Amino acid sequence: MEPSEILEALLDIARQAGLEVRGVGRSGLEAAESPPASGVVRVRGDVWVMLSSADPVAVQLDVLAGALRTHAADAVADRYLPPAVRALLDK
Repeated sequence: MEPSEILEALLDIARQAGLEVRGVGRSGLEAAESPPASGVVRVRGDVWVMLSSADPVAVQLDVLAGALRTHAADAVADRYLPPAVRALLDK
């Protein structure tokens, strides 16, 4: 599977598990500021996964897989996943 296909599969799983996934870009930021980074945050008790368009797909994959392992392990435990997706989640 291509990294973009793995990312799409993880995005589907995250949404089905109830994680809020948001994309962030540079719009509205001062040119002198560093670009936003991907990460996981808690907003009013809900888990949000922020994926920065400035980050390489590999970084976005790591952040999203980590969020699923930490905050939605039950949603992926007994579910069939393509081997490339399962390998990333089991990392």
